[in-house]
Amino acid sequence: MRTISATEASRKFSDLLDAIERGETVTVTRGNRAVAEIRPAHRRTGRDLRQALAETSPPDERFEADIADALTYVANDRTDPWADA
Repeated sequence: MRTISATEASRKFSDLLDAIERGETVTVTRGNRAVAEIRPAHRRTGRDLRQALAETSPPDERFEADIADALTYVANDRTDPWADA
């Protein structure tokens, strides 16, 4: 893992992104203190979503009632602001 200063990161941002794209993780420091760690983004897939949903319990009746109640506030406010223009 490479460490660079915030100043160097800003001056060489394109090179920094190239290194991260190649899989490198970079720690950015300000005043000799680590302030950020930049690493390649984790690519998500449909399989990741299906797995996350499989591990989540389905909404209960109270949740569904709360959503329906909230939607009444949104659904009833469908007026045209330009109607009087």
